[in-house]
Amino acid sequence: MATETSDTGAAAVDGGAAPATQAPRRLGLVLAVIATAQLMLALDLTIVNVALPHIQAALHFSGSNLEWVVNAYAVTFGGLLLLGGRSGDLLERRRIFIAGLLVFSLASLLGGFATDQAWLITARAAQGAGAAMAAPTALSLIAVTFPEGRPRNRAIAVYTAMFILGQVVGLLAGGLLVTYASWRWVMFVNVPIGLVVATLATRVLPTSGRRAGRFDLPGAITATAGVALLVYGLSNAATTPDGVSHWGDTKVVVSLAAAAVLLASFVVIEIRSRYALLPMRLLHSRDRSGAFLISLCVGTAILGMFFFLTVFIQEVWGYSPLRTGVAYLPYVPAILVMTVVAQRGVSRIGARPLLIAGSAIAAGGMFWLSRITEHSTYAGGMLGPALVLGAGLGLVFVPLSLVILNKVNAGDAGAASSLFNVGQQVGGSIGLAVVGTVAWSAVASSLRSQAAAAAKAGVHVSGAKAAALQTQVYHHALATGFARGYLVSAGVLALAAIIALAVIRVTRQDLSDAEPAGDTTSPSRA
Repeated sequence: MATETSDTGAAAVDGGAAPATQAPRRLGLVLAVIATAQLMLALDLTIVNVALPHIQAALHFSGSNLEWVVNAYAVTFGGLLLLGGRSGDLLERRRIFIAGLLVFSLASLLGGFATDQAWLITARAAQGAGAAMAAPTALSLIAVTFPEGRPRNRAIAVYTAMFILGQVVGLLAGGLLVTYASWRWVMFVNVPIGLVVATLATRVLPTSGRRAGRFDLPGAITATAGVALLVYGLSNAATTPDGVSHWGDTKVVVSLAAAAVLLASFVVIEIRSRYALLPMRLLHSRDRSGAFLISLCVGTAILGMFFFLTVFIQEVWGYSPLRTGVAYLPYVPAILVMTVVAQRGVSRIGARPLLIAGSAIAAGGMFWLSRITEHSTYAGGMLGPALVLGAGLGLVFVPLSLVILNKVNAGDAGAASSLFNVGQQVGGSIGLAVVGTVAWSAVASSLRSQAAAAAKAGVHVSGAKAAALQTQVYHHALATGFARGYLVSAGVLALAAIIALAVIRVTRQDLSDAEPAGDTTSPSRA
């Protein structure tokens, strides 16, 4: 393939740090900077969700407009990921990483001072743009700095742990901040972290030099617009809590149709482009393509789970935002322990068994969660399923990242890293749309059936008894509907296990070779 030769040659110009020559202490500092940045970006995925009711009250958001506090971030983050990853390949990874952190920090500062809806939504969109620059370059910096084998496996394990830890800490920190300070601090908290990490990055991270090549402008336009419209359409498609489906809404149909056209055009452009934004050779590997599909499945299942479980324990069990964050804490050690197990197991048994077992265990945990009712206890209804789910995911994330980065040329590390992030982000949007449709439709159906049953039985109550009965009916409907959603998520995780079984063929030796990622002598590796 013509582009393979030219791009591989260009990759050789990339003066990536030679991983093998880095001192262990230096590598430790590099990992600390990258991991802290990952923690901050992951924390932002959940910390704002806890503050949404307070934001709504302070800035007078309507229910539909409030969604854009989340959607504005999701649309720009998802839409710009491929461009952000490739920018690091072409314009020097450390530079793009630092620029992303600074944009994210400035947007967080401005968002904290927001006095109206448009101001906050714009700041959230700018946060998404900064995250789209920093997230893929963080993972690609690991790929070009840490040699394949045990050093990279350990670095990926830490990176993965920070991703999971950040989401749970976000729930806890959000509860603390909105309870004892103000919703504005869920934005302000990013500023000192981002500035400190950006400053340390200038001193610690290796430079990789600019790669010879040009931006694929047609590919950048079609990819950015296509992914952004896909995320936008999915964000607006889900059935709402009132049971009304929006899949047929004009804006949803137009957005999804336009996304399909643009993404199809993007594929055609990339096949023909000499300087492709997403080199198609990256997807020629069945292992990498399979890993991308698994990341899509995991993103689909997990984001919906976090959203609906948080709503459930606050609405049905009456947990405060702070107690909600504390309730998720046991999920952290489960996933961290199994992340260490996965990091060690990759070199001993390979990625495929871990991906199959982890996906299957996670599916089992999600199925257990689907048994939850309004009468469930914390131990049996949430804690047990969360521990099983966390254990399964801990086995999945490390080998998943390693397979996506395996044998990638240094010049393509950013593009490959963006695949992982795109899978998570687009998968999360699919999850909220599909799982949300199933869950809220079932909630509405349960409310109707309970009302019909009460009318048929001639039940008539008033006053306090009527209010109590209405609450009981609503809680039962939420439990029924959300359980259906978790069942869908369990099926998606089972699909991930099937993909791992049928598609992944990477061997144990492939992930054990301590060979620098900067070696670009063999085009076939991509």
